Amino acid sequence: MDIVLDIFDTFLFDRLYASAFPALCVANGKDRVQVAATSTFSSMRELPTTHHSPTQFWTLEPTKYAFMSAWPRDNIWRQTLSLYLITWLFGLVVYFIFASLSYLFIFDHATFTHPKYLKNQVRLEIKQASIALPIMAIFTVPFFVGEVRGYAKLYDAPADAPFWLYNLVQFPLFITFTDFFIYWIHRGLHHPRVYKTLHKPHHKWIMPTPYASHAFHPLDGFAQSVPYHVFPFIFPLNKIAYVFLFAFINIWTVFIHDGEYVANSSLINGAACHTMHHLYFNYNYGQFTTLWDRFGGSYRKPNDELFKRESKMSKQEWEKQCKEMETVQREVEGDDDRNYGDEAKRLQKKML
Repeated sequence: MDIVLDIFDTFLFDRLYASAFPALCVANGKDRVQVAATSTFSSMRELPTTHHSPTQFWTLEPTKYAFMSAWPRDNIWRQTLSLYLITWLFGLVVYFIFASLSYLFIFDHATFTHPKYLKNQVRLEIKQASIALPIMAIFTVPFFVGEVRGYAKLYDAPADAPFWLYNLVQFPLFITFTDFFIYWIHRGLHHPRVYKTLHKPHHKWIMPTPYASHAFHPLDGFAQSVPYHVFPFIFPLNKIAYVFLFAFINIWTVFIHDGEYVANSSLINGAACHTMHHLYFNYNYGQFTTLWDRFGGSYRKPNDELFKRESKMSKQEWEKQCKEMETVQREVEGDDDRNYGDEAKRLQKKML
């Protein structure tokens, strides 16, 4: 995350912090120089002549604004605030871009006519995600601050890996590690003592749209993200790979809620598997694979009808889904307090 922070500092934050927290100037002969430049040089009466880039692959020379703030770049409070804004706004941008692209070009809008599609559902999903993301960012930032300040095992060049092949091994290792722990965290969130408080807000969407991808209770969303953030403190991880994986995780979360059942795989936990989870609650807790569901006895193969549009959108299939879903829902939640409204019923009659 230090690479991302360096980019934002150079092009945005240096100027903002220079304006919000200007440094004091002292006279030095004919020149006036900043008392606070960076924390490395903050005790000196002259500007630094070198800039230590977080990566050897490129260098972004700092502008004059980098040395004009009382909060130097590696001030921990500045880093915390900057990383919070990056985490929140980056997450929001990725969410809206990819959820919107999926909603416009992938998501089957005939889902609007499903009997379990909620009234004003997209608006409610966006509202829930918009509330969750800034709160989730608060809990996430300490991990990023630890990474930036050198406590994680992030490395820059491929040559810095424990061994060359590790540059490839790190990807399946990351997926396996995070998938295992997210499975158990997700399954734990279905425990009756915590489900209604923490996880039910995400299960409000029986037939989710891509906008449901980040529509969590904040603590629920954070809890399921913890393995991603713990991984680089335990295992070495390339910095560029880390940024890529951070983006990939958010995009994958959108894709498994898009309702386009492309992956009819016994291994990949795609949209079809995750739809089964939203419909029937107690199956397919995994994030990327079905491996741990199989070990844990919670795997449920998606219905074959889901992979044919004419059958997955048929009235017969929907009635079968609703009948089983209502039975399981009563067992898990009790009375159903969702507002399905009359819109789905009206559209269903019109289209079917």
